[in-house]
Amino acid sequence: MSGKFFRSGTATLVLSLGLLVGCSDSFNPRDSAAMEALSAQQIYQLGEVEVETGDPGEAAFFFGEIERLYPYSEWAERALIMQAFAYHRDADYPNSRASAQRFLDFYPAQPDAAYAQYLLALSYYDQIDEIGRDQGLTFQALQALRTVIEQYPDSEYARASILKFDLAFDHLAAKEMEIGRYYLKRKNYSAAVNRFRVVVEEFQTTSQTPEALHRLVESYLSLGLTNEAQTAGAILGANYPATSWFRTALPC
Repeated sequence: MSGKFFRSGTATLVLSLGLLVGCSDSFNPRDSAAMEALSAQQIYQLGEVEVETGDPGEAAFFFGEIERLYPYSEWAERALIMQAFAYHRDADYPNSRASAQRFLDFYPAQPDAAYAQYLLALSYYDQIDEIGRDQGLTFQALQALRTVIEQYPDSEYARASILKFDLAFDHLAAKEMEIGRYYLKRKNYSAAVNRFRVVVEEFQTTSQTPEALHRLVESYLSLGLTNEAQTAGAILGANYPATSWFRTALPC
């Protein structure tokens, strides 16, 4: 998260928080009247304090209050992108995505649109390790990351998106390999070949390709398809001669 959104240190913000609420334990942010008594800037500062002190969910609430109470102000624009950020830090990915999308809908030409699109992509990307065999979120992450790369190529988020795109793409290939190895272990060689060929043909730029070629050699030999095994082995040797997958490949 860029430091441009935070213009005060944590200690100053905490002091400001005390001043804003009158150093009173009676302040209830869920009391509409109490919130309406504050300016947009004051509510924004409350949100900043919660982000800095470790309660991003509460921060998202405050930033949302600015959108509710001051919907057409400059602070509403700033609060909306901060709400998307706070929700993301709280691992509330659906709400982070919704806030980021609203920002893109309302402020598509603003400088922070690139960051909003990046947050939207992260809301998918950061769940990839949690989805098991369901690759839907991985495909959505790839699509959203590609949007950052293509629409905001000069932004500070484009390079990070390229790196994450490559990792997500590799993740898809790894899942194909996992299924292929499952079939290979159970001697379902034809099904294994189909999976390994997908990796070689559709994910050839990933780190999974050398193993996929190695497994193709193994699977083809098990099927008695010597010519196909030799072809896969030749491709492996020509493109990945220094890998352990080539050095340990079965003789053709």
